[in-house]
Amino acid sequence: MTGAPARRPGAVIAARTARRAARSGVLWGYVFGLTVASSALGYAAAYKTAGQRDRVAALFADNAGLAAINGPAHQIQTVAGYTVWKSFMFLVVLGAVWGLLTSTRLLRGEEDAGRWELLLAGQTTPREGTAQALGGLGAGLAVLWSLTAVIIVVAGQTSKVHIAPGPAVFFALALVTPAAMFLAAGALAAQLAPSRRQAAGYAAVALGACYSLRLVADSGTSLAWLRWASPLGWAEELQPLTAPRPLALLPIVALTALLGGLAVYLAGRRDLASGVWPSRATAPARTRLLSGPTGLAARLARPAAIGWAVAIAATSLLEGFIAKQGGSALTTSASVERALSRLGARGGSAKAYLGLAFLTLAVMVAFVAAGQVGSARDEEAEGRLDDLLVRPVRRSGWLAGRAGIATALVVAGGLLAGLCTWAGAATQSSGVGIATLLEAGANVVPPSLCILGLGFLALGAWPRAAGAVTYGLMAWSLLIEVVAGASSSRHWLLDTSVFHQMASAPATSPDWASAALLVLVGAAATVLGAVALERRDLAGQ
Repeated sequence: MTGAPARRPGAVIAARTARRAARSGVLWGYVFGLTVASSALGYAAAYKTAGQRDRVAALFADNAGLAAINGPAHQIQTVAGYTVWKSFMFLVVLGAVWGLLTSTRLLRGEEDAGRWELLLAGQTTPREGTAQALGGLGAGLAVLWSLTAVIIVVAGQTSKVHIAPGPAVFFALALVTPAAMFLAAGALAAQLAPSRRQAAGYAAVALGACYSLRLVADSGTSLAWLRWASPLGWAEELQPLTAPRPLALLPIVALTALLGGLAVYLAGRRDLASGVWPSRATAPARTRLLSGPTGLAARLARPAAIGWAVAIAATSLLEGFIAKQGGSALTTSASVERALSRLGARGGSAKAYLGLAFLTLAVMVAFVAAGQVGSARDEEAEGRLDDLLVRPVRRSGWLAGRAGIATALVVAGGLLAGLCTWAGAATQSSGVGIATLLEAGANVVPPSLCILGLGFLALGAWPRAAGAVTYGLMAWSLLIEVVAGASSSRHWLLDTSVFHQMASAPATSPDWASAALLVLVGAAATVLGAVALERRDLAGQ
């Protein structure tokens, strides 16, 4: 009897890599699309007349500091131009980080875990396996681009935005080009370095150098030529939505192909579990935080915590830096004035602008919480939790330690957002004090703790859906805030968003009663999750 034909080992590698990369691509495609949509819809709703938009352009267009951070402002008196200026550079850097972390995790990380050795024990060569893995990473990139493009096209078809489908698709392509280049850069670093951590470090250094060159190039018109020395500058030269330059794709495609080709070539030039660049024969033991499961969780959370801390600090500094000008710009919009007056804030103040800006920071802190739920699920799915539970460690104790570390990171993220926003606002003499902004930072913590608790409840009761539940709740809440909040939607629909339960501090005083309720919901959900975890079997991938 003839059975179904088995897949070739190379196809197994490609399919496994594509499946895992696509899951990540769906999440970040949603983030990319909603970030662009929120910028476009928010601008269109706030500044409806040509006079209002001209005033916004006058406030921001010639600011050299903002140009160095966000890139040069082209046609920001239009919805399309403002949307690119507001969201492009942030998402470009985020995409590059996604690319280097995803490729090092799915290439070098699989090798470090010993799974790569099993796949290469047969007829598949290291070069063929690496080529197939690159194909799988490309599938994840395609998912990221497709979902981003769909959301931008849908937002562009609204009556307020008016962005045609063709330019919207090209904008999505421009957004993901750095992700493509750094997927390839991460794959190359995975061949050079002897471990995943070092590979990610090499790729991160390259990204930092590219960003620094781009920042210098955008700090003054006389240095604009330096943009061509940075791959991030090549993405900027595409100028989507304002003056598209498809020819700038040529160096991007060439670099991606070159780095990917080098990764495949070097995969056949080294031994398994080693790198082209040799590691030190010995290294001092680092046993700090390894005294128990909670300390181990803290150590495992450290790289992600550092990455999100940098992102939150940078975004907070930028929002604080432009708060004074942003508050002045809000006075040009009668609709924004009315919305802020309902919150008890005056539209012409830096506090009013920051009340809107802290929603972005709340979403970033919520990502910290969701990431900790995902990390806990990965520890179980990949079998590492088994090694802890065979010792005198209770499941509820392990989850409590995880929850404690995650709570500490969320609280630290909120306070960091408030502190760095104050640091940026203080440079512009905005008049917003540090105590007020630390209170606003604390105000973004309760929604994240609610998401965290519900994520742990899903982990305990329905482990394989924990990530979908956590990120789905966060995505739904953000979608409601962006889409329903910009229209005359029913109040009950807005109430389904955890972010809607958060007061717009510092534009208005925090609602600590609602905040306490969110924290209690999160705490109760965590306890229920621990009970459910005690009663079920461990679940793999």
